Amino acid sequence: MHMNSASHLLTEDRPEFERLLDDALRTAPDRPGLADLGQRLNSEQLRTMVLDANSLVTAAAAAEYEHFVKVRAELRAPAAASVRASVLSPAADGATAGAGLAAVLAVLAPVLAGTAAVIFLLAGYVLKALDPAPAFGSTLVTAGWFFAALTAAAILAAAVGLLLTALRNGSNEVHPESEEGGDELSDEVARARDAWRHALLERGIVPFLSAALADPSAGPTAPAPYRAAGRMPDLGYSRPDFASPDEGQAGHERPSFTSPDFTSPDFGGPDHRPE
Repeated sequence: MHMNSASHLLTEDRPEFERLLDDALRTAPDRPGLADLGQRLNSEQLRTMVLDANSLVTAAAAAEYEHFVKVRAELRAPAAASVRASVLSPAADGATAGAGLAAVLAVLAPVLAGTAAVIFLLAGYVLKALDPAPAFGSTLVTAGWFFAALTAAAILAAAVGLLLTALRNGSNEVHPESEEGGDELSDEVARARDAWRHALLERGIVPFLSAALADPSAGPTAPAPYRAAGRMPDLGYSRPDFASPDEGQAGHERPSFTSPDFTSPDFGGPDHRPE
Protein backbone atom coordinates (compact mmCIF):
# COMPACT_ATOMS: atom_id res chain seq x y z
CA MET A 1 0.00 0.00 0.00
CA HIS A 2 1.53 3.28 -1.12
CA MET A 3 0.16 6.42 0.50
CA ASN A 4 2.89 8.95 -0.27
CA SER A 5 0.63 10.99 -2.53
CA ALA A 6 -3.11 11.18 -1.91
CA SER A 7 -4.06 9.13 1.11
CA HIS A 8 -7.36 7.34 0.73
CA LEU A 9 -8.70 6.07 4.03
CA LEU A 10 -10.29 2.67 4.36
CA THR A 11 -14.03 2.67 4.86
CA GLU A 12 -13.73 1.62 8.51
CA ASP A 13 -11.44 4.59 9.27
CA ARG A 14 -13.48 7.35 7.64
CA PRO A 15 -15.76 7.83 10.69
CA GLU A 16 -12.66 8.39 12.82
CA PHE A 17 -11.48 11.10 10.42
CA GLU A 18 -14.85 12.85 10.69
CA ARG A 19 -14.79 12.58 14.49
CA LEU A 20 -11.38 14.25 14.62
CA LEU A 21 -12.64 16.99 12.33
CA ASP A 22 -15.69 17.58 14.53
CA ASP A 23 -13.50 17.69 17.65
CA ALA A 24 -11.21 20.25 16.02
CA LEU A 25 -14.16 22.45 15.07
CA ARG A 26 -15.72 22.12 18.52
CA THR A 27 -12.49 23.10 20.30
CA ALA A 28 -11.58 25.82 17.77
CA PRO A 29 -11.90 28.69 20.32
CA ASP A 30 -9.09 27.09 22.34
CA ARG A 31 -6.68 27.16 19.40
CA PRO A 32 -5.00 30.46 18.46
CA GLY A 33 -5.06 29.77 14.72
CA LEU A 34 -8.80 29.01 14.74
CA ALA A 35 -10.01 31.92 16.85
CA ASP A 36 -11.63 33.58 13.83
CA LEU A 37 -14.07 30.71 13.35
CA GLY A 38 -17.56 32.04 12.75
CA GLN A 39 -16.61 35.53 11.62
CA ARG A 40 -16.39 34.77 7.92
CA LEU A 41 -16.73 30.99 7.73
CA ASN A 42 -18.83 28.90 10.09
CA SER A 43 -18.19 25.35 11.28
CA GLU A 44 -20.43 23.70 8.70
CA GLN A 45 -18.74 25.52 5.80
CA LEU A 46 -15.28 24.59 7.07
CA ARG A 47 -16.35 20.99 7.60
CA THR A 48 -17.57 20.77 4.01
CA MET A 49 -14.30 22.21 2.71
CA VAL A 50 -12.21 19.70 4.68
CA LEU A 51 -14.33 16.74 3.56
CA ASP A 52 -14.04 17.88 -0.07
CA ALA A 53 -10.25 18.00 0.34
CA ASN A 54 -9.99 14.81 2.42
CA SER A 55 -7.26 13.28 0.25
CA LEU A 56 -5.11 16.38 0.64
CA VAL A 57 -5.65 16.56 4.41
CA THR A 58 -5.10 12.86 5.12
CA ALA A 59 -1.91 12.84 3.05
CA ALA A 60 -0.27 14.82 5.87
CA ALA A 61 -0.41 11.68 8.06
CA ALA A 62 0.13 9.09 5.32
CA ALA A 63 3.16 7.47 6.96
CA GLU A 64 1.45 7.09 10.33
CA TYR A 65 -1.69 5.74 8.71
CA GLU A 66 0.23 3.17 6.69
CA HIS A 67 1.94 1.92 9.86
CA PHE A 68 -1.38 1.78 11.72
CA VAL A 69 -3.08 -0.26 8.97
CA LYS A 70 -0.11 -2.65 8.77
CA VAL A 71 -0.01 -3.33 12.51
CA ARG A 72 -3.77 -3.75 12.68
CA ALA A 73 -3.67 -6.28 9.84
CA GLU A 74 -0.98 -8.25 11.68
CA LEU A 75 -3.17 -8.38 14.78
CA ARG A 76 -6.15 -9.66 12.82
CA ALA A 77 -4.24 -12.24 10.77
CA PRO A 78 -3.64 -14.91 13.51
CA ALA A 79 -7.26 -14.95 14.63
CA ALA A 80 -8.53 -15.26 11.06
CA ALA A 81 -6.01 -18.04 10.32
CA SER A 82 -6.98 -20.03 13.43
CA VAL A 83 -10.67 -19.81 12.63
CA ARG A 84 -10.07 -20.81 9.01
CA ALA A 85 -7.89 -23.76 10.05
CA SER A 86 -10.43 -25.01 12.57
CA VAL A 87 -13.21 -24.81 10.01
CA LEU A 88 -11.27 -26.55 7.22
CA SER A 89 -9.65 -29.32 9.32
CA PRO A 90 -10.98 -32.92 8.87
CA ALA A 91 -11.45 -33.30 12.62
CA ALA A 92 -13.61 -30.21 12.68
CA ASP A 93 -15.65 -31.58 9.78
CA GLY A 94 -16.21 -34.87 11.62
CA ALA A 95 -17.10 -33.10 14.83
CA THR A 96 -19.51 -30.86 13.00
CA ALA A 97 -21.18 -33.83 11.29
CA GLY A 98 -21.46 -35.69 14.60
CA ALA A 99 -22.84 -32.64 16.36
CA GLY A 100 -25.39 -32.17 13.60
CA LEU A 101 -26.61 -35.76 13.77
CA ALA A 102 -26.85 -35.61 17.55
CA ALA A 103 -28.82 -32.39 17.36
CA VAL A 104 -31.28 -33.92 14.89
CA LEU A 105 -31.78 -36.96 17.09
CA ALA A 106 -32.14 -34.82 20.20
CA VAL A 107 -34.95 -32.89 18.56
CA LEU A 108 -36.75 -35.71 16.75
CA ALA A 109 -36.69 -38.37 19.48
CA PRO A 110 -38.80 -36.47 22.05
CA VAL A 111 -41.21 -35.27 19.36
CA LEU A 112 -41.80 -38.72 17.86
CA ALA A 113 -42.00 -40.48 21.20
CA GLY A 114 -44.36 -37.88 22.60
CA THR A 115 -46.61 -38.06 19.55
CA ALA A 116 -46.79 -41.85 19.82
CA ALA A 117 -47.54 -41.63 23.55
CA VAL A 118 -50.44 -39.25 22.98
CA ILE A 119 -51.91 -41.41 20.20
CA PHE A 120 -51.64 -44.71 22.09
CA LEU A 121 -52.93 -43.30 25.37
CA LEU A 122 -55.84 -41.52 23.73
CA ALA A 123 -56.85 -44.57 21.68
CA GLY A 124 -56.38 -46.97 24.60
CA TYR A 125 -58.48 -45.01 27.08
CA VAL A 126 -61.22 -44.49 24.46
CA LEU A 127 -61.38 -48.22 23.83
CA LYS A 128 -61.40 -48.99 27.54
CA ALA A 129 -64.39 -46.71 27.95
CA LEU A 130 -66.45 -48.85 25.61
CA ASP A 131 -68.75 -51.53 26.95
CA PRO A 132 -67.65 -54.18 26.53
CA ALA A 133 -64.03 -52.92 26.35
CA PRO A 134 -61.84 -54.56 23.68
CA ALA A 135 -58.96 -56.65 24.98
CA PHE A 136 -56.28 -54.63 23.14
CA GLY A 137 -57.39 -51.37 24.82
CA SER A 138 -55.17 -52.12 27.80
CA THR A 139 -52.31 -52.96 25.43
CA LEU A 140 -52.59 -49.53 23.79
CA VAL A 141 -52.59 -47.82 27.17
CA THR A 142 -49.48 -49.74 28.21
CA ALA A 143 -47.75 -48.82 24.95
CA GLY A 144 -48.75 -45.19 25.44
CA TRP A 145 -47.17 -45.04 28.90
CA PHE A 146 -44.06 -46.71 27.51
CA PHE A 147 -43.67 -43.97 24.87
CA ALA A 148 -44.36 -41.33 27.50
CA ALA A 149 -41.47 -42.64 29.56
CA LEU A 150 -39.34 -42.74 26.43
CA THR A 151 -40.22 -39.08 25.75
CA ALA A 152 -39.10 -38.05 29.23
CA ALA A 153 -35.84 -39.96 28.83
CA ALA A 154 -35.18 -38.35 25.41
CA ILE A 155 -35.77 -34.88 26.82
CA LEU A 156 -33.38 -35.56 29.70
CA ALA A 157 -30.72 -36.91 27.32
CA ALA A 158 -31.06 -33.88 25.06
CA ALA A 159 -30.63 -31.52 28.01
CA VAL A 160 -27.50 -33.35 29.16
CA GLY A 161 -26.10 -33.30 25.61
CA LEU A 162 -26.65 -29.55 25.27
CA LEU A 163 -24.94 -28.95 28.62
CA LEU A 164 -21.91 -31.04 27.65
CA THR A 165 -21.68 -29.28 24.26
CA ALA A 166 -21.74 -25.86 25.90
CA LEU A 167 -19.00 -26.86 28.35
CA ARG A 168 -16.83 -28.32 25.58
CA ASN A 169 -17.18 -25.25 23.37
CA GLY A 170 -16.35 -22.97 26.28
CA SER A 171 -13.14 -24.85 27.04
CA ASN A 172 -12.04 -24.81 23.37
CA GLU A 173 -12.80 -21.12 22.76
CA VAL A 174 -9.76 -19.13 21.61
CA HIS A 175 -9.21 -15.75 23.20
CA PRO A 176 -6.81 -13.63 21.11
CA GLU A 177 -5.86 -11.52 24.09
CA SER A 178 -4.65 -14.60 26.00
CA GLU A 179 -2.29 -15.75 23.24
CA GLU A 180 1.42 -15.12 23.58
CA GLY A 181 2.26 -11.69 22.25
CA GLY A 182 -1.39 -10.75 21.77
CA ASP A 183 -1.37 -8.06 24.44
CA GLU A 184 1.84 -6.53 23.10
CA LEU A 185 0.46 -6.42 19.57
CA SER A 186 -2.77 -4.85 20.80
CA ASP A 187 -0.78 -2.15 22.60
CA GLU A 188 1.21 -1.50 19.44
CA VAL A 189 -2.00 -1.07 17.46
CA ALA A 190 -3.29 1.39 20.05
CA ARG A 191 -0.05 3.38 19.92
CA ALA A 192 -0.08 3.41 16.10
CA ARG A 193 -3.68 4.58 16.09
CA ASP A 194 -2.94 7.40 18.53
CA ALA A 195 0.08 8.48 16.47
CA TRP A 196 -2.03 8.59 13.30
CA ARG A 197 -4.79 10.55 15.03
CA HIS A 198 -2.30 13.09 16.41
CA ALA A 199 -0.55 13.53 13.05
CA LEU A 200 -3.84 13.83 11.17
CA LEU A 201 -5.13 16.45 13.58
CA GLU A 202 -1.99 18.56 14.04
CA ARG A 203 -0.46 18.29 10.56
CA GLY A 204 -3.58 17.92 8.43
CA ILE A 205 -6.89 19.17 9.82
CA VAL A 206 -5.79 22.11 11.99
CA PRO A 207 -3.35 23.63 9.42
CA PHE A 208 -6.00 23.33 6.72
CA LEU A 209 -8.59 25.10 8.87
CA SER A 210 -6.08 27.82 9.83
CA ALA A 211 -5.16 28.42 6.19
CA ALA A 212 -8.82 28.61 5.17
CA LEU A 213 -9.61 31.14 7.89
CA ALA A 214 -6.54 33.24 7.08
CA ASP A 215 -7.22 33.49 3.35
CA PRO A 216 -9.85 36.16 2.56
CA SER A 217 -10.53 34.53 -0.82
CA ALA A 218 -11.56 31.22 0.74
CA GLY A 219 -15.25 30.59 1.05
CA PRO A 220 -18.04 28.10 0.49
CA THR A 221 -17.78 28.68 -3.27
CA ALA A 222 -14.04 27.99 -3.41
CA PRO A 223 -13.10 25.08 -5.70
CA ALA A 224 -12.65 21.71 -4.07
CA PRO A 225 -10.22 20.62 -2.92
CA TYR A 226 -9.49 24.11 -1.60
CA ARG A 227 -5.85 25.21 -1.62
CA ALA A 228 -4.98 28.48 0.05
CA ALA A 229 -2.12 29.67 -2.12
CA GLY A 230 0.91 30.75 -0.13
CA ARG A 231 -0.60 29.76 3.22
CA MET A 232 -1.24 26.04 2.99
CA PRO A 233 1.54 24.14 4.82
CA ASP A 234 3.60 21.59 2.94
CA LEU A 235 1.62 18.35 3.03
CA GLY A 236 4.00 16.28 0.94
CA TYR A 237 3.00 17.40 -2.52
CA SER A 238 3.88 20.20 -4.90
CA ARG A 239 1.62 21.93 -7.33
CA PRO A 240 2.54 21.60 -11.02
CA ASP A 241 3.99 24.63 -12.79
CA PHE A 242 1.98 25.87 -15.70
CA ALA A 243 3.38 28.26 -18.32
CA SER A 244 1.98 29.74 -21.49
CA PRO A 245 3.18 28.05 -24.69
CA ASP A 246 4.65 31.39 -25.85
CA GLU A 247 6.28 32.22 -22.51
CA GLY A 248 10.10 32.09 -22.40
CA GLN A 249 10.60 32.29 -26.17
CA ALA A 250 12.65 35.43 -26.74
CA GLY A 251 12.13 37.31 -29.98
CA HIS A 252 8.91 35.53 -30.78
CA GLU A 253 6.55 37.81 -32.62
CA ARG A 254 2.97 37.35 -33.57
CA PRO A 255 2.28 36.90 -37.33
CA SER A 256 1.41 40.14 -39.12
CA PHE A 257 -1.29 40.46 -41.73
CA THR A 258 -1.90 43.12 -44.39
CA SER A 259 -5.23 43.60 -46.01
CA PRO A 260 -5.31 43.01 -49.82
CA ASP A 261 -5.87 45.88 -52.23
CA PHE A 262 -9.14 45.80 -54.06
CA THR A 263 -10.03 47.94 -57.09
CA SER A 264 -13.26 48.15 -58.95
CA PRO A 265 -13.20 46.25 -62.28
CA ASP A 266 -14.77 49.26 -64.04
CA PHE A 267 -12.34 51.83 -62.74
CA GLY A 268 -9.40 52.51 -65.07
CA GLY A 269 -8.88 56.23 -64.97
CA PRO A 270 -10.81 59.29 -66.02
CA ASP A 271 -10.53 58.59 -69.76
CA HIS A 272 -11.60 54.97 -69.63
CA ARG A 273 -15.26 54.12 -70.12
CA PRO A 274 -16.75 50.72 -69.94
CA GLU A 275 -17.77 49.12 -73.22
